[in-house]
Amino acid sequence: MDPAADAPPRLLLVEDDPELAEMLTSLLGEEGYALDAAADGQRGLHLGLTRGYDVIVLDRGLPALDGLDLLTRLRARGVTTPALVLSALGNPADRVAGLDAGAEDYLPKPFDIDELLARLRALRRRHLDTARSVPLPDGRLDLDSRMATGPAREPVRLSERECALLALLATRPRQVFSRDDLLRLVFDGAGSPVVVDTYVHYLRRKLGKRIVDTVRGLGYQLGRSR
Repeated sequence: MDPAADAPPRLLLVEDDPELAEMLTSLLGEEGYALDAAADGQRGLHLGLTRGYDVIVLDRGLPALDGLDLLTRLRARGVTTPALVLSALGNPADRVAGLDAGAEDYLPKPFDIDELLARLRALRRRHLDTARSVPLPDGRLDLDSRMATGPAREPVRLSERECALLALLATRPRQVFSRDDLLRLVFDGAGSPVVVDTYVHYLRRKLGKRIVDTVRGLGYQLGRSR
């Protein structure tokens, strides 16, 4: 018997409201989750990058690091754990922003606890092994091995930073990222925007010039299929 099969599902809760965090910690614990809680975005990012979870629940308006920014950084590092965003901002544009940032679900506050629990169960069911790869214009990027594959190309291994940059572009293929955005989300703001240009060059050299499109005056976007 696989002991992991009997292990409780692990959940990361990132919520700065102490009363709500305490209530959710108690309720989710009663539901059988092994839970870690963080009260700000920086702590949530650290836990998300250093520990493995089955599901993430995070507030959108967090101190230190906004919830959507936190989620985007996790996705850029190859963390594909399904995430549900809780937010007082519940209009359609806000929900679209949450989903575009990499969330699988978005639940406006105030919410019904039974609905939250049902959505978490659904997220866990949908989280398949294939979540560790993302589609490319002519292939896939495996986030565990950092191998990019295509129909007419041998698999190519990427560096950690190359993989993070390509993963961010691939998980949000319609979005144009400025160089400053990519520097902040992929390179933690270290260096100058020239660093981004350098890694785009590396990706094009390994995977072809069309893997990343330059949008003049705006930044970079995932390339299109040939």
